[in-house]
Amino acid sequence: MTLLPAAGPREAARARVATSAGFAAQGYVLLLLLLNLDAFKDRYDVGDGTIDAAMLGVLLAAAVGSGVADWLSRRPGGSRVALAAGLALIAVVLPVVAVAPTFLGAAAALVVYGVALGTVDASTNMQGVATQRVAGRPLTAGFYAAWSCGAIVSTLAVSFTRLAGLETEPVHVLLLTATPVAAAAAVLALRMGIRNDHGAVVGPEVAADGAKVALPWRPMLVLAVAVVAYFAVDNATQAWGTIYLRDALNASEWVAPLVIAPYLITTLISRALGDTAVRRWGRVAVVRTSALVGAAGLVLVIAAPDWPLAMIGFAITGAGLGPIVPMCFSAAGALAPDHADAVIARLNVFNYGGTLLGVVIAGLVGAQTSFRAAYVIPVALVLVVAAIAGRFAVAHDLAGDPVDEPTEVSA
Repeated sequence: MTLLPAAGPREAARARVATSAGFAAQGYVLLLLLLNLDAFKDRYDVGDGTIDAAMLGVLLAAAVGSGVADWLSRRPGGSRVALAAGLALIAVVLPVVAVAPTFLGAAAALVVYGVALGTVDASTNMQGVATQRVAGRPLTAGFYAAWSCGAIVSTLAVSFTRLAGLETEPVHVLLLTATPVAAAAAVLALRMGIRNDHGAVVGPEVAADGAKVALPWRPMLVLAVAVVAYFAVDNATQAWGTIYLRDALNASEWVAPLVIAPYLITTLISRALGDTAVRRWGRVAVVRTSALVGAAGLVLVIAAPDWPLAMIGFAITGAGLGPIVPMCFSAAGALAPDHADAVIARLNVFNYGGTLLGVVIAGLVGAQTSFRAAYVIPVALVLVVAAIAGRFAVAHDLAGDPVDEPTEVSA
């Protein structure tokens, strides 16, 4: 469902602001939660296994949320309504997580948050690709840079509150800030987002005229491997990096949350440069280089004898891997341009496979052995991405992108 109405530069600029706000809000809220997993352990006196189970529930709910976004994107208003709805649900449910007196109550609220998370993940990418098409030039890496900006602000806020001793109980006050952030982004999405409900798809793979839509599953699976690998690394860093520095490398309580800051900053920089890099060198070269640099950073994380060197490793990892996932969704939008939202919603589900590996599986490995061993899984996945980078070749895309090979994200 991506046949777009005519739009001028003003509409494209407004949609770019709204979509960037959605990405930034998502990054801010998600990091608030991930960086407070250890606080939840202390607050409710639960172990790593209990946290893992709760995060698994969030991931399963997020997969459902991606389907919700797909369904809403095929209704009047298109994916901008899906994005606004997901952000509004985040604004409502995060205060429940903040004030929940028991872990069971917090876990139930987190499952609802998971639905909102999946809805926003899918619909931000739908809006990003739609805005890119209207603008006529690559923009997806820049949208993910906005996500990184929101995450950086969140990281600094968590570290500051711990350093200043501002956390209070029984209300987790910092989580309450997610409400105005998400609500403001929801309003922008609804007012300024791309209305891409023309030529709607009325079923998962059925066009409005009843014809069967052949979604490109085989090339989607190539992109899915990279999506899984990226989110495995990203979530292992965000969810367990703090605990790794604190427990394995003896970082102090206020320093440990800052492990995410250099990773997010270098991720932001690489994403800010990503669209230009793709135009200059093509996706194949950028994906392969990104994967190899990211793998080198993770090896340094594993081998680091102390926390400063581990933080340098995380920074190198972010510099390498930052552009990969926006390229995946940009390429997905080009696989079936008239049904890009359906393709993106399905590709987005693999996000949670990577998150499962990075949060739940890596957490289990870390709890049973060590978090050094847990980071071996992401290294292996990133090396697979480097090996299959040639499959990212794109024959036609937005004006100004180089032609890599005469086949488009071949299977």
